[in-house]
Amino acid sequence: MNARDRIALGLARTLAPPLFRGVYSSLRFEINGKEHQRDTWGAGQPVVFVTWHGRILPLLYLYRGNRIVMLVSRHRDGEYLARVGRALGYDAIRGSSTHGAFPALREVVRKLRAGRSIAITPDGPQGPRERLKPGVLQAVRLSGAPLIPVMAGAHRAWWIEGWDSFMIPKPFATVRVEIGEPRYVSRDCSVRDLEDHARELELQLQELKARVDGAGQR
Repeated sequence: MNARDRIALGLARTLAPPLFRGVYSSLRFEINGKEHQRDTWGAGQPVVFVTWHGRILPLLYLYRGNRIVMLVSRHRDGEYLARVGRALGYDAIRGSSTHGAFPALREVVRKLRAGRSIAITPDGPQGPRERLKPGVLQAVRLSGAPLIPVMAGAHRAWWIEGWDSFMIPKPFATVRVEIGEPRYVSRDCSVRDLEDHARELELQLQELKARVDGAGQR
């Protein structure tokens, strides 16, 4: 890591969290489907939260301070996210489907078995956008923890047109959040069954996205 990167990371850790809190405290959240996490996460059961990479920012604020563990990539952008997340009360596991996959999966399962909930963006760290990678299903299969899809959309937002079309809600925006039904994957699940789960989960995430975006939105 060069000097410029170290300075940028230091600024991200020092300045981003208070700025993030200050701006996002103005957001108004409309949440649907709370019952889907009430009897699991709300009752103290560890879960795996799943959302698309481009929709993570408002959810990072919404679920702050709950000791959730984020799975973030080893890329530089992942380092920014990890440092900001830690300042907001998250822990981080470093790894992805392409770099450090098996150690990261092992650590995710260990955290779940120890009672910690996990947040994963299954299309990260570099896409393809909104296409599910199977690692998240392996984590719930091995741990027995339920998987809960969550999606956020905003009526006023900036969009960063990278691979993930990253959404940044504007100050005072209304953020719509949809929480989907929990999904369980049995430990003896076959490869074919895992493929079915992956297709169904991808469809479920897209349906939640359509609900939070509504007519005229992305």
